[in-house]
Amino acid sequence: MHRPLAEDWAPTLKTLHMWTQIVGKIRLSLMPWQNHSWHVTLYISPNGLSTGSIPYQDGMIELLFDFAAHRFEIHSTHRDTTGFALDAMSVKDFYQKLMSTLKELDIEVDIHASPNEVEPSIPFEENETDNSYDKQAISNWWQVAVSTYKVFSKFRSDFIGKCSPVHFFWGAFDIAVTRFSGRPAPLHQGEMPNMPKAVMQEAYSQEVSSAGFWPGSDDFPQPMFYAYAYPSPEGYDQTEVGPKEAFWSPEMGEWFLPYDAVRNADDPDGMLMEFLQSSYVGAADLAKWDREVLER
Repeated sequence: MHRPLAEDWAPTLKTLHMWTQIVGKIRLSLMPWQNHSWHVTLYISPNGLSTGSIPYQDGMIELLFDFAAHRFEIHSTHRDTTGFALDAMSVKDFYQKLMSTLKELDIEVDIHASPNEVEPSIPFEENETDNSYDKQAISNWWQVAVSTYKVFSKFRSDFIGKCSPVHFFWGAFDIAVTRFSGRPAPLHQGEMPNMPKAVMQEAYSQEVSSAGFWPGSDDFPQPMFYAYAYPSPEGYDQTEVGPKEAFWSPEMGEWFLPYDAVRNADDPDGMLMEFLQSSYVGAADLAKWDREVLER
């Protein structure tokens, strides 16, 4: 948790974001559908980011970003592991190299080859602009992801109601974990760029309390932990959320905790856990969740 994210890693982040969208869309195409789009996510692995096991024909495949060795690998039940080095290359080159490697392995997949949740949405085969790969910056982000996964997993374990895995959403490039009250929610009216409204509405079809980590963007470059509820109960912006560095964003309708505050804390894990727990308790109590039934 103590590693800083490189201040100048924005070009690498944009490139990696598009690469993860390509891999995520492959998983989306091949996986059986799961509620709230859980079948599309990637997972924090000991080496980087993984699709996990994807059923394919009479076996399974796995696609893996190995950020320790800086390789992309394809594992298969009936074939030898193959892959290629991760280094500076355009989104177009990564897309073509990955799809041709899959074809060589007789793995047939068809994806919608343009990104979601970003604007502009440049088709992968046309994107030669995003082409950066700073190995140290990638390594730092991966270490942050590992530390985040550790705390999020502990937080998740105290909830015995319906709860998502700790997973990586490639649409917005964030790590998230979501708890559910078990009650239906009002029809969600929000939208994201290049995202079907029906997908958003199914994702928020039930009441949730969600938290995550987001590494920043051009418009808001500061990495943040976040927490929100849908629907947001009245008074949630005034509830007591710790630590003192946490703040409410009226524009976003979410609680935020700067990553740098956590990184520089005497007890980073403890500070993050305080944020996760207090933001959840505030939402659950105000919305009158049955906490006695839902918590261990």
